[in-house]
Amino acid sequence: MDIIKTSTDWAKAEVFSSSFFMLSGGLFLLASVAFWYLGKTEMAKAYVTPSIVVGVLLFIIGAGIFYANKTRTTSFVEDYNKDAAAFVQSEIVRVDKSMGEYKTAVFRVIPVIIAVASMLIIFMDKPVWRASSITVIGMMFVIMMIDSNANQRLVTYKEKLIKAADQGFQPWKVKYNERD
Repeated sequence: MDIIKTSTDWAKAEVFSSSFFMLSGGLFLLASVAFWYLGKTEMAKAYVTPSIVVGVLLFIIGAGIFYANKTRTTSFVEDYNKDAAAFVQSEIVRVDKSMGEYKTAVFRVIPVIIAVASMLIIFMDKPVWRASSITVIGMMFVIMMIDSNANQRLVTYKEKLIKAADQGFQPWKVKYNERD
């Protein structure tokens, strides 16, 4: 098993996933412009600011994921060449930490945020509160949709890392060349 290819493929999938955050952010920004330009009602105008905020946040999240994983792909080769076994172990630890963060943030905190925002829609009468709540729900939906897939990729990646660690690739200690 080529663990560098596996790791690089995982990071490339994360980079691709980040484009969905940026695309969603762009769509929220486009919606904001549409509400600003075409909105005639107070409710439509109330969507302008929350849509800008959510659009910018989603774009920042996507750019951060893009940058982190783009730089990670080059460090994979260096770390593997230094100590292959340590690389696999550090990746397993990092993946476990990330999966724990997903479990807390994506599968516990975000549903609570959605529930609170849903209650605000019911109990708040002002258009700005309703528009903000609906926009937050949209943002949380985007995050959950993308991150649930990212979490599953982590599960698969961890399984491959464990399989590589169990196979014991240490004896041959082959240096990985970026051209391979």
